Amino acid sequence: MTGTAPLRVALVGYGLAGSVFHAPLIAATEGLVLDTVVTSSPERREQARAEFPDVTFADSPDQLWERAGELDLVVIASPNKTHVPLATAALEAGLAVVVDKPIAGTAAEARELARLADERGLLLSVFQNRRWDNDFLTVRKLVSEGALGDVWRFESRFERWRPKPKGGWRESGDPAEIGGLLYDLGSHVVDQALVLFGPAIQVYAESVVRRAGAEADDDTFVAITHANGVRSHLYVTATTAQLGPRFRVLGSQAGYVKYGLDPQEAALREGSRPGPDWGVEDESLWGRVGAGESPLTGGGEPVPTLPGDYPAYYAAVAAALRDGAPNPVTALEAAAALDVLEAARRSARDGVVVQL
Repeated sequence: MTGTAPLRVALVGYGLAGSVFHAPLIAATEGLVLDTVVTSSPERREQARAEFPDVTFADSPDQLWERAGELDLVVIASPNKTHVPLATAALEAGLAVVVDKPIAGTAAEARELARLADERGLLLSVFQNRRWDNDFLTVRKLVSEGALGDVWRFESRFERWRPKPKGGWRESGDPAEIGGLLYDLGSHVVDQALVLFGPAIQVYAESVVRRAGAEADDDTFVAITHANGVRSHLYVTATTAQLGPRFRVLGSQAGYVKYGLDPQEAALREGSRPGPDWGVEDESLWGRVGAGESPLTGGGEPVPTLPGDYPAYYAAVAAALRDGAPNPVTALEAAAALDVLEAARRSARDGVVVQL
């Protein structure tokens, strides 16, 4: 696609993902315009219209395929079980697609979508926004620079304290809903581990349902052995009464410990929008690099946390569509993460170590 006219984006779904993440980030991206929101909810339409007065509404995705020639990109931010059929329909209608994570319930489905996109010559990208978290960007820089020596173990925790289930499809025990934390937060922590340390060759997992009334996994641990020898220990849970460090990265020369979450999601939820100082973290939250010392007692050297940059994802999508720049997150990368998630589910179910 060439020219200077903004690329017209249709957003399917205006729940948490659509309203908090996608719509604001699309609107903040030069060269993109939020053209249409697909939702039949009067309340959600009112919410969207309040922030985007010029947006058009559609009751169903089928209305988008009928006017595919008027659009440049479809963003799928609807429930997980709809991702594959909607992405398939969009690609068959000749539209580029962004799909929220997880792109599919299985790696085979993700690879089939990748094949269809390649066959049609269309962009298919996966919204793995946490590649642009402030702490992950900082870890990636430290690892690439060799600041820790050879990395031996990578610990990543995405922990919450939610003793009562909230309900909804994300916590449904119906396999068709693709709910539970393994596929929700696990999609992020596994993707981050693979980006940092490459392919997985072995997976072990423990996954349980702890809370009364809960149906899907709410306390999960995944151990990955990477082809390069690094071990990743990943925790996703809603049952943690005392939160551990977000990252602990241990190497042959030093370790890095970082507490707290990237501030961008909270800012978006509160109505803040990308601008000056976006994603910047207070110095008091910086992680520390050291050896043989505890960061909780001031050991090690503070390392400035790089600014978080969720806007970079849609800027890269716009560049890919307009200039042929690289896809920021491919469906095949998402499929590799789903290989790990499927192996983790099998490992937890059968009590075995799964070789990939």
